[in-house]
Amino acid sequence: MITDAHLLNAITEIEAKSSTLTVLHVAPINKPIRPDLGYGPIESVIYNVDKGLHLAGHRSIVACSADSDVAGEHCVTVERSLGDYCREQTSEQRAIINRHLLMALERANLGDIDIIHMHGWLDLIYGGRFNPDVPIVMTLHVPAENSGMDAAQNLYFNSMLNPSMHFASISDYQKRQYHVLDNLETIHHGINVDDYPFGGTPEKQDYLFMIGRITRDKGQDKAIELAKRTGSKLIIAGCVQDKAEDREFLNTLKNSIDLFADIGKAPVDGAYYDNVMKPLLDSGKQIIYIGESSSVQKKQWYRHARATLFPIQWGEPFGLVLLESMACGTPVLAFRKGAVPEIVVDGKTGFTVDTLDEMIAAAGHISLLDPADCRRHVENHFSTFSMAGKYSELYQRIISMGRLRHTEVRTGAGFPEVLQPILAGGTV
Repeated sequence: MITDAHLLNAITEIEAKSSTLTVLHVAPINKPIRPDLGYGPIESVIYNVDKGLHLAGHRSIVACSADSDVAGEHCVTVERSLGDYCREQTSEQRAIINRHLLMALERANLGDIDIIHMHGWLDLIYGGRFNPDVPIVMTLHVPAENSGMDAAQNLYFNSMLNPSMHFASISDYQKRQYHVLDNLETIHHGINVDDYPFGGTPEKQDYLFMIGRITRDKGQDKAIELAKRTGSKLIIAGCVQDKAEDREFLNTLKNSIDLFADIGKAPVDGAYYDNVMKPLLDSGKQIIYIGESSSVQKKQWYRHARATLFPIQWGEPFGLVLLESMACGTPVLAFRKGAVPEIVVDGKTGFTVDTLDEMIAAAGHISLLDPADCRRHVENHFSTFSMAGKYSELYQRIISMGRLRHTEVRTGAGFPEVLQPILAGGTV
C-alpha cells in the first residue's frame, strides 16, 4: 500500500509550487488591525501575516473592525474595535463580539475559503458556535495555563476532522507547554525589517531603553535597579492597562522615576531626535518614563539606544520587543526565560543571563556587539516573508491532508498523471 506520508509529500510538493490560497483571518477586535499601534502584539502579528501572504500572491482576507487598515482584503464585521483588552466584558461588548464572529462565519461559508486562521475563541469552536466547513489554524498566543483548555477540550480538538483543527505555537518553549495537542507545530513571529530604521545620525546614544506593558511580569523594577547600579540613563516606555495590579505596580515605581514625560503626541519627523529625544536625554534626569509610544516613536528610541532591556519575570511565549530592537541594530540584555534563547543569539545579538548581577556585568560588554549582526539575524530568521511562508506551507499541508482523507489510497489510480511516477516508487 502507498504510504500516506509519501502521497502527502508528493501532493504538497506539486501544489505548493502552483496553488494560490484564499485565507480568511478571523481577528480579535480588542484593537484594530493596523501597522501603527503602540501596543497590540496579536494585532501586529495578524497584520504582518496578512501582508506577507498578500505580497506572496495569496488571497488574504481579514475579518475585523472597520477602523483597521490591512494589506489584503478587508472584511468589515463591526464598526469599530473595542479599544483595549478587556478582562471582563460588558453585555454591549459581548454583543459586538458575537456580531463579529457571526459575520466572520457567514464570510467563511460563502464557499471560496480554503482555510481559516484564528487567534482566539477556542471555547466557541469547542461549543459549536463557530463551525465552518473548512480547516482551521489557531495560533496560540498565551501560555497553556491561561488558555482555559481542559482535558476534554484537548481530546476534542485532537479528534476534529470536519473541520480539521490545527495549532501553531509561537515558540518551541510554548509548544512544550501544549504537548497534549497533536496537530501542533512552531511558527515564530516575523516583522518587516525594512520598516525599522538602522544606522544614520546621530549614532548610538548613552542610554538604555525598555518598552512593554507596565506590569510586574515585565520587570521594569529590575530595569530601574540595573540603571541605578550601573549609573546608566534609562528610558521606559509602555502602557498601563486598566488592571488594579498594574496600577499598583506603577505606584511602587513612582519614587524611582525621576521624570514623567508626556510625549505621546509629539510628531515623528526629521527633527524628532533634536526636538523630543535630545532634550530628555540632556535633562540630567536618570530614570525617565515616556508613557505609551506609537509604532513610529518607539522605533526612534530603539534606534539610538545602547541596548534594550528585557528583564522578564515569567516565561514569555515570544517577545516582539526582541525582534524590533535587533532590527534597529540594538542588542538586547534579557533574562533567559521563556522563548528568549530561541530569539536572541547570546554573545552576538545580545546577552541572555539568569540573574540581575549577570545582566549588570553584561551591560559592560555591549560595545563588543555589532549592530549589523543584530539586524541581519532578524532578516535571516524572523522576517514577515519567512513567517508568511511557513504559514503558507502549513495551510497547504492541511489542505492536502484533507484531500487524502477523502481518497482511498490503493494503487494511485485517479490521481493526476504528474503523480504517477512518484507513486510508482511508493512502499507496498
